[in-house]
Amino acid sequence: MAANQRDALKAGGVGAAIALVLSFSVNYFLVPFPESLMENAVNNGISGLLSGFMSGFMGLFMYLKKAPSRVS
Repeated sequence: MAANQRDALKAGGVGAAIALVLSFSVNYFLVPFPESLMENAVNNGISGLLSGFMSGFMGLFMYLKKAPSRVS
């Protein structure tokens, strides 16, 4: 496996761990227990959106910081 692929997988793994912690935290501490199925779906969508955005952003940031600069 190429070094760039390993770096991308490491960054993605760290991003996934951040998403896990953030999604758990949002669902456990911020969002009240849902009374209906629709509220549960909306709450999971909101936490998924937040954690997906943060994990993607952090994973990309880590990869760009680790990858060699292409600007000459």
